[in-house]
Amino acid sequence: MTKNTITYAGHSAVFVHMGETILAIDPWLRGNPLCPAALQSPKKIDIIVLSHGHSDHAGDVIRVQKDTGALVAATYELAMILIAEGIPADKVVPMNKGGSVELHGIEVCLTNAFHSSSYDTPNGTVYAGEACGVILRGKGSTIYHAGDTSLFSDLSLIGDTFKPDVALLPIGDRFTMGPVEAAQAAAWVKCKIAVPIHYKTFELLTGTYEEFETACKKQGVAAKEIAPGESMAC
Repeated sequence: MTKNTITYAGHSAVFVHMGETILAIDPWLRGNPLCPAALQSPKKIDIIVLSHGHSDHAGDVIRVQKDTGALVAATYELAMILIAEGIPADKVVPMNKGGSVELHGIEVCLTNAFHSSSYDTPNGTVYAGEACGVILRGKGSTIYHAGDTSLFSDLSLIGDTFKPDVALLPIGDRFTMGPVEAAQAAAWVKCKIAVPIHYKTFELLTGTYEEFETACKKQGVAAKEIAPGESMAC
C-alpha cells in the first residue's frame, strides 16, 4: 500500500500525498521565502484546497492551477473570485464551513477558523468570505490544517468529530496563534502529532518551534518540526 505523506513547502503551504492523489493546501510557492526551488513549480497536483484568500495562502493559486490543471476547493466567495480571475469554472469547487465534498476519493471538509479573509485582484482588495480550517480524510489518514486562526474552544469539537492523525497548526503569533496557544489547540484536537506552520517566514512571526515543543510537552502532545522541503509519513 502506498504510504501517505506530508511535504512542507514553508509558511502554510503543504503537499499531501494520499495514495496516488496529490493535494496542496494553501500553495503559496513562488514568492514564499521558505519554499525550496524544487517545490515551486509542481508538475502534478490533483486538488488544491484554500483556507482563505490572503496572498500568503492564495496568491500563487492562479499560476499553480494553470500549470497543473488541479481542482480548486474554496469557500463560495473565494471560488467566485477565482473564476473571475481566470480559473475555469469546471475546475473550481465552491463549498463552505461545515460542508464536505469527495474529490478523487478524498473527503475534503472545511471547518471553522477565526481570522479574516480577502483577495488581492488587479482592481484592488476584495472580500473573500470567511477563513477556514481544512480536513482531509482518505486512504487511511486524517489531516487537519488549521489555516490561520486564533485559539477557540470549539477546536475540541473538531477533534471529537474528525480525530485527526496530524494537525498542522500556525504558531507564528501576531496574525495567528502563538506557540503556547497552538499547543493548547493540539491538545483540544487530540491529534497524534502536532506540526507547526506559519512561522519563520517573516520577522513579524516571532513564535518558535522550541517554544511550541515545550508547550506541547506540557500538554502531553507529540510535536514534530518538518523543515521546508522535507516529508513525513502520515
